[in-house]
Amino acid sequence: MIPSSLRPSLIAPALLATLVLALTACKEDSGIKVTRFSFVGVQAVTEAQLRSVLATAPSSKLPFGPKQYFSRDQFEADLKRIQAFYLDRGFPDAKVTSYDTQLSKDQSSVAITVTISEGEPLRVERVALEGLEVLPPEHFQALEANLALKAGQPFDRAALQSSREAALDELKDHGYPYATVKVVEENGASDRQRVVTIHAEPGPLTHFGRIEISGNESVEDRIVRRQLTFRRGDLFQQSKVVDSQRRLYTLELFQFASVKADTTEQATEIPTKVVLKESKHRKFNFSLGYGSEERARAELDYRRLNFLGGGRIGQAIVRYSGLDRGVKLNLTEPYFLSRNYALTFSGQFWHSDEPAYVLDTTGGRVTVTRRFGRASGPLFGPSKNAQTSLSFTYANEYESSRITEEALADLSFRDELIALGLNPTGIGQEDPGVTKGLRSAFFLDAGRNTTGNLLDARQGYVFTVHAERAGGFLQGDYDYTELTLEGRYYIPVGSRAVLAVRARGGSIGGLGGGDNDVPVPFFKRYFLGGSTNLRGWGRFDVSPLSGSGLPIGGKTTMNFSTELRMPVFGNLGGVVFLDGGNVWLGSWDFNLNNMRYDVGPGLRYDTKVGPIRVDLGYQLNPIPGLLVNGKPEPRQFRLHFSIGQAF
Repeated sequence: MIPSSLRPSLIAPALLATLVLALTACKEDSGIKVTRFSFVGVQAVTEAQLRSVLATAPSSKLPFGPKQYFSRDQFEADLKRIQAFYLDRGFPDAKVTSYDTQLSKDQSSVAITVTISEGEPLRVERVALEGLEVLPPEHFQALEANLALKAGQPFDRAALQSSREAALDELKDHGYPYATVKVVEENGASDRQRVVTIHAEPGPLTHFGRIEISGNESVEDRIVRRQLTFRRGDLFQQSKVVDSQRRLYTLELFQFASVKADTTEQATEIPTKVVLKESKHRKFNFSLGYGSEERARAELDYRRLNFLGGGRIGQAIVRYSGLDRGVKLNLTEPYFLSRNYALTFSGQFWHSDEPAYVLDTTGGRVTVTRRFGRASGPLFGPSKNAQTSLSFTYANEYESSRITEEALADLSFRDELIALGLNPTGIGQEDPGVTKGLRSAFFLDAGRNTTGNLLDARQGYVFTVHAERAGGFLQGDYDYTELTLEGRYYIPVGSRAVLAVRARGGSIGGLGGGDNDVPVPFFKRYFLGGSTNLRGWGRFDVSPLSGSGLPIGGKTTMNFSTELRMPVFGNLGGVVFLDGGNVWLGSWDFNLNNMRYDVGPGLRYDTKVGPIRVDLGYQLNPIPGLLVNGKPEPRQFRLHFSIGQAF
């Protein structure tokens, strides 16, 4: 180990030469594997941040993971990168004081430890804003409060650049596309402090001018114009240009859509060009798949874009699997009353085959959806990747369901079946265990998604609320109220791993919230277990049990899942997970002291249609007396195979 008192400029060549000679003297044909690359003295930044700029990296600890080998050129460059990294973050005196190497006995691998002295940072004494008074007061205050560069913190160059760009973006979004912003640095009260002035020259106030549309052949100009979030004469806002381009893509009518404001010459009215290339209006997708729960699956999805003109979308879905099958027809009017609303008519004939019941649904729904812009969503504030929506649905569907033969034969469950209108004996009925009726219900759904890619999210969050009211003044044969909430959060860990967390809870019952005598349809009861929640159990295994051990569902549920998703090699990744949850018999009867838990590992393989998933869940506290397929539960683990992340 080299003493830290020696200057790096003197020790680096000699030490590096010694290190290289030692490493190149052994296993030169295959290279020296780096088993560990660690740091000492890193406090002001995270090791993950530091590693992200370095070429030297440790090999994977998994036997089939990627291997990293020592390179003299890379390591020498990394020593310089460390100093530059700290300099950009306000630590001009940071330096590598020493590094230590430990060769394995067979001289095939090495563990490297780098010791860093960060030194005292330069700090920001004050941040002043000049020339930004033209912004609305509330936006000026929000900009000032949310600047990445803050007084008292280290003089971080990345934060400085981010603050400059934030000021420029605000000006461009309030009618000043020709604005310029520069940063002035001055000495503060001491040589370790800096005063930063963000100085803006707004330029002339501008508005949107003429709008030129080209490239559309069968799609009318009026359909394009109604998707634009600005009109001629509106105050110029760069965010509206970006949002308009996104809205054009949501029509699915264009394989290319560009909305560009012409700011090459300073003018008070800025012309905008919309350049389009239409996609095929008939889209046909056929898919085959297999999962441990749905078994074989086949699905046909046919969409007719610009159906009957007006940008409408007609869709037909035909699906067959071990869990569900049937036909769904949808017609969407993307412009209902205004560009922010869409109207969808849906009809279906659908058969669901669950472990506890089978259900046939025939009928239709009408849904009005309100889409919110980037900064106007009602939930949790703005985000540039956010998608926020609020929908209101009326459903009128005829439901016919049959419970399993095991439930009919369970004498301990007979009284509840009778209360549900399911005569176990069949006397006076055409078929025992069958209930039929009209469900007339309103649904209210609100959601916000900031992940950017829900199929394989790596950061951001998802929050959804579902409220349902059936019966009452709506008539129909079912009368209940349901409320469910779900939240998901995705946190990057290091440069490639992701921590994913989900929590969901809900209850169904009487309008008063505690009426357990209200007969909730059996097919609306809650069950847990399966590939997307409690993975230690099979589908529908977790719920209240009848006297003989049969899962009979409940009216209140809560569950959570936590996953650490890590890359392994190429497209192959691994996860470790912990799931918890339960179902309770009564309405609004949450009992968090009575939860079921499972843990386990999993594998993911990325494909174009989403990750192929294999999970092995192990029960930490099995359910006493549980019957699976009419027999006592045979094992404490389940293997699940599917496509797509668990959540």
